[in-house]
Amino acid sequence: MTEGEKLIPVDIGDEMKSAYIDYSMSVIVSRALPDVRDGLKPVHRRVLFGMYELGVLSNKAYKKSARIVGEVLGKYHPHGDSPVYETMVRMAQPWSLRYMLVDGQGNFGSVDGDSAAAMRYTEARMRKISEDMLADIEKETVDHQLNFDDTLQEPTVLPTRIPNLLVNGSSGIAVGMATNMAPHNLSEVVDGTIAYIDNPEIEIDELIKYIKAPDFPTGGIIYGYEGVREAFKTGRGRVVMRAKADIQEVKGRECIVVTEIPYQINKALMVKQTADLIKEGKLDGIAEIRDESSGREGMRIVYVLKRDAVSNVVLNNLFKHTALQSSFSVNNIALVKGRPQLLNLKELIHYFVEHRYDVVYRRTQFELRKAQERAHILEGLIIASDNIDEVIAIIRSSESPEVARTRLMERFNLSEIQSRAIVEMRLRQLTGLEQDKLRAEFEELKKLIVDLEDILARKERRTEIIKEELLEIKEKYGDVRRSQIEYAGGEFSVEDMIPDETMVITITHAGYIKRTSLNEYKTQNRGGVGQKASNTRDQDFLEHLFVSSNHQYMLFFTQKGKCFWMRVYEIPEGGKTAKGRAIQNLINIEQDDKVKAFVSVQNLKDEEYINNNYLIMATKQGIVKKTLLEQYSRPRQNGINAITIKDGDELLEAKLTSGRSQLMLAVKSGRAIRFEEEKVRAVGRNSQGVRGIDLDVENDEVIGMIAIENPLEETVLVVSENGYGKRSYIDEPETGEAVYRITNRGGKGVKTISITEKTGNLVAIKSVLPGEDLMIINKSGIAIRLPIDDLRIMGRATQGVRLINIKGNDSIAAVAKVMKEDEEEETVSEENQNPETENNV
Repeated sequence: MTEGEKLIPVDIGDEMKSAYIDYSMSVIVSRALPDVRDGLKPVHRRVLFGMYELGVLSNKAYKKSARIVGEVLGKYHPHGDSPVYETMVRMAQPWSLRYMLVDGQGNFGSVDGDSAAAMRYTEARMRKISEDMLADIEKETVDHQLNFDDTLQEPTVLPTRIPNLLVNGSSGIAVGMATNMAPHNLSEVVDGTIAYIDNPEIEIDELIKYIKAPDFPTGGIIYGYEGVREAFKTGRGRVVMRAKADIQEVKGRECIVVTEIPYQINKALMVKQTADLIKEGKLDGIAEIRDESSGREGMRIVYVLKRDAVSNVVLNNLFKHTALQSSFSVNNIALVKGRPQLLNLKELIHYFVEHRYDVVYRRTQFELRKAQERAHILEGLIIASDNIDEVIAIIRSSESPEVARTRLMERFNLSEIQSRAIVEMRLRQLTGLEQDKLRAEFEELKKLIVDLEDILARKERRTEIIKEELLEIKEKYGDVRRSQIEYAGGEFSVEDMIPDETMVITITHAGYIKRTSLNEYKTQNRGGVGQKASNTRDQDFLEHLFVSSNHQYMLFFTQKGKCFWMRVYEIPEGGKTAKGRAIQNLINIEQDDKVKAFVSVQNLKDEEYINNNYLIMATKQGIVKKTLLEQYSRPRQNGINAITIKDGDELLEAKLTSGRSQLMLAVKSGRAIRFEEEKVRAVGRNSQGVRGIDLDVENDEVIGMIAIENPLEETVLVVSENGYGKRSYIDEPETGEAVYRITNRGGKGVKTISITEKTGNLVAIKSVLPGEDLMIINKSGIAIRLPIDDLRIMGRATQGVRLINIKGNDSIAAVAKVMKEDEEEETVSEENQNPETENNV
């Protein structure tokens, strides 16, 4: 121990506690947490201020990144060069920041996790938005502090016009706490901030109408709203993010195409992990993954599906097992007056607005002081110009400038500043024109001083200035939202977000569905040229057409007796020429199941409606079941049991009825039975139903069911497998006599077509009206379209006429009515919207 030194015993526990508290406070305040006012951590603030001081503005040439990093490192941030450069790189990445603050030139990394090129290779400059964060910094708007070696001044906060903490978010891990703040849309944040300024008592529920949800730079879908609402109200919440995925057909193969991924997800790593899951057998149905992303086309990840895969099921599995669905845990901790604090949405806006009030006040004070100083000098110059001869005489007769200044001060009662300005005045200011300019400038300054004093005196003026500047920022940098919001699962009623427009729902024979706004169907007179209708696939055609509103429901019934539901607004929207999406990709249907019937219903929450309408189902084995619609008013995502199906049986038809219609079932042996719907007792969902027709012929089965509302107007069309068919009256229109007599259910029925070896078995029964068209498809794929009016009405016991020539072992596969949307000169109107008749197709 050297002379003069002494040892002081210290308890190591106390020393570690003290040192760790100092360290943790330093990390919290000077490294990891953003300031609530400008949304920046010290390193971000120093990078931007360093660039500003260096003069690399948005309208100047790029400078080497190494030069900028050196400037920041040497003057303000005495740490490693890597953190400074990495900070600058992140501020230049479009997938990292919602509104980039640095304009980078060169390789600044990629969304695949590639790092940026070394700082000696890249160049950078400020973006225009960054300049607005530093605007007015030279007007003493913010406090400055000494840098690390006490040689320079640096700002403690930026006088930002941008609500940066909300629009760009922030993340950081301090000691004992962390922050993770989501980015938001600038236009929405400005609207919300102005709403707060107008009404500081505004509730967060009101603010949510302006600032709807986070808006991530990578887009994607915010899935569910409860986490967003929680984060806005408390400062903490979990926002579920999903990739934007579409099911498309690429080169004849069904594919899932991802064009936007969740925020902060490494794309390359996600693709690799998905491939590993496929190899391990944890993900089925994917044949190949291709990353087709490019700088020009943007992001595109293609999951090629196997032939037997159900795309909807595969997509759900991808969301479940991979980063295509991930969550963002919001934790709004920021520094408020140097202390970490958990903040909700309103508080974040409040502190930004407070900062803007402070900046505007200090800026106005500075501008007033400068204006007053200049006015003071001008006042002296004007006095001098009014007494120019005497002023010149005093100056000429003085021994030195100091003496001249003193004599002028005494003679004209001037201040030292005024007399100095007069002595230093140039000769050209003695001209008349220059003197006029002095007076004009002085008058303008007097008006400016009055205005600035008014701003300082009245808060309303400062409020207007803040609002104007915010609207200017919105005009310059505002853009549309990138992240879509799916409100499913939240208290927010999705109906509130979707207009209840009238839509036309079309379903093709091959099972493709879409909805189109009724406005696309322009009314035309008969004989018009018409508009091009749906681009259906080869051998496909429109079989079902419904007119419903967005808030109504579609029910889908499968051959295994399951019922699935979908709101009309959930059906993919497409123009008149779009072919739509395959139904099995929209609902969670089993692979060996098939949709057999569609029913459009109105509001399932309308008690009167659901308790006065029924669903009638029929199976191949002749079972008929009637259930009150109320039983289907609480469907689940994975479907519900609509009818219990025995082994060897399957559901054929489902119709929505009023309870007063007549039912007709036909069997392949050529018989049909007609009975009143009232004869079928309503039962619960899990029941099997009752016998509708007696199948006394071996291997006989039901081929169809129709529900009859107007027996005098409708006719029955029957078609046999070898191409024979005919129309018959249900009741004779002239006499009212029943052609198909009404019997009790469960009987054998009456002959509806004479079945012979030549005709083959009965394959279809339809209820038809004059003016409709019929489409007949053979198993070989040949289709023929016939006008119903070309088929004359015949007796029910005849074998009918040949509708289509059958060659060889071919036979009829399907018979359907063609909906009128497919015809050039027909139009669709809201008159079609009758739930009791529109489904009898």
